[in-house]
Amino acid sequence: MFVDKVKVYVKGGDGGNGMVAYRREKYVPDGGPAGGDGGRGGSVIFEVDEGLRTLMDFRYKRHFKADRGEHGRPKNQHGKNSEDMIVKVPPGTTVSDEATGNVIADLTEHGQRAVIAKGGRGGRGNTRFATPANPAPEIAENGEPGQEREVVLELKVLADAGLVGFPSVGKSTLLSVVSAAKPKIADYHFTTITPNLGVVATDDNRSFVLADLPGLIEGAHQGVGLGHQFLRHIERTRVIVHVIDMSALEGRDPYEDYVKINEELKAYQLRLMERPQIIVANKMDMPDAADHLAAFKEKLTEDHPIFPISALTREGLRELLRTIADLVETTPQFPLYEETEQTDRVVYRHEKKQSPFQISRDPDGAYVVSGADIEKLFKMTDFSREESVRRFSRQIRHMGVDEALRQRGAKDGDIVRLLEFEFEFIE
Repeated sequence: MFVDKVKVYVKGGDGGNGMVAYRREKYVPDGGPAGGDGGRGGSVIFEVDEGLRTLMDFRYKRHFKADRGEHGRPKNQHGKNSEDMIVKVPPGTTVSDEATGNVIADLTEHGQRAVIAKGGRGGRGNTRFATPANPAPEIAENGEPGQEREVVLELKVLADAGLVGFPSVGKSTLLSVVSAAKPKIADYHFTTITPNLGVVATDDNRSFVLADLPGLIEGAHQGVGLGHQFLRHIERTRVIVHVIDMSALEGRDPYEDYVKINEELKAYQLRLMERPQIIVANKMDMPDAADHLAAFKEKLTEDHPIFPISALTREGLRELLRTIADLVETTPQFPLYEETEQTDRVVYRHEKKQSPFQISRDPDGAYVVSGADIEKLFKMTDFSREESVRRFSRQIRHMGVDEALRQRGAKDGDIVRLLEFEFEFIE
C-alpha cells in the first residue's frame, strides 16, 4: 500500500526534576545545599532514510514520545540527559504543523535531520538557589515540559520527470518499456492509483528518474478524481512530460485534453507552468493518429517540443528519452517554498508581545487562568515544598495575576482554576 499523507503526534521528553539535598560529611562543617539539576529530555528528530518509499509505517504507529531526562541526585550530581528519538522518513517528506499549517521541515536528502519536538531542559536543584540571604534553600524546580504537537507528514515523490495526462493515454505502458518498473496496466481508467517510479537509462549512458503519476481529470485541483493525491507529487519534478492519446479512440479531442490538463496544473500551482514541458503524442500506430497530430499542431500556440511515439511498438522513444535527459541536466530544481530573507539583510518588525496569561470564567463561576507562560511555570513548580509554593506565589503576583483577578471581580474565597488544579483567592 502506498501511503503519502499521515497525521502523527510527537512529544519531546520532559526535563528531569531538580533535587533538594544537603552535604552531611563528617569533616565538612558547613556543607550547604548539594541538590543536582535534572537532565534534558530527548527531542523527537525526523531523519531521511533513502531506503523508505512510503509513509506506510506511520499507519501503525502514530505517537512518538521521547524519554524524559533523569532526575537530579545528591552531591551536586546532574541527572543524565535522555537520548533523542530518531524517526526515519522517506526522502521527499514535508512536515507541517497541523494547528498552524506552517511548514516545519522539507526533508529531501539522505541523512538530513530536523528537530520536530524539542525536549525540555532539566529543572534546577537547590544548589542553584543559594544566596547569602538564604544559604540553605528548600527550593528545586521540576523539569521543563517537552514540546508537543500534531504534525502532518506529506510525501511528494522525488522524480526528475513526471508523466501527466488523462487516464488511459499510455503513461504506465511508456514507463514499463523505458524502465524496469512494472506498473499495473489495464484497459480501464485510473488503473494507476499511486505514483510509480522507474530509472530510465538512455543509449548515451545517462539516466534519470521518471514518475508515472495517476491520471488527471477536469476539476482535479478541487479534489475531483484522485485530485490532490496526484497533484502534490508533481511539485518536485523538473520536467513535465505531457502524454496525449492521438488516436482519440475515447471520443476526446487531443488538443482539448492538452488544454484541460494544463489548466488543472495552473489552477493547482501557478509555478508548475514555469517547468519545461514536453508533449508526447502517443499511440501513433493507431489509424487516424497522424491526422489528429496534424490538427493538434495547427491549434498549438505554445512552443513545446512534440514527440510522436508509440509506446507499444517503441517507435520514437530514443529521441524522446535523450531530450528528457537534456532538460533534466539543464533545469534547476524548483523550490517548493519561498526562501526566507537573505542572511545579509535583516528585517525588524514590531510584534505585540502576547500576554503570559488569560482569565476566563467557568459556568460555575470559578475563575480560570490559562496561558503558555503561566502553565509552564506551574508545571515546573514543586508544590510539595512550602518554599517552592511561596516562590510560585511571588512569581504570579509579579506577572500581575492577582491584580487582574481583582479587576475581573474576584473576592476573598473565590475559586481559581489552573489546569486541573483549584486554588482559593485570598486577599
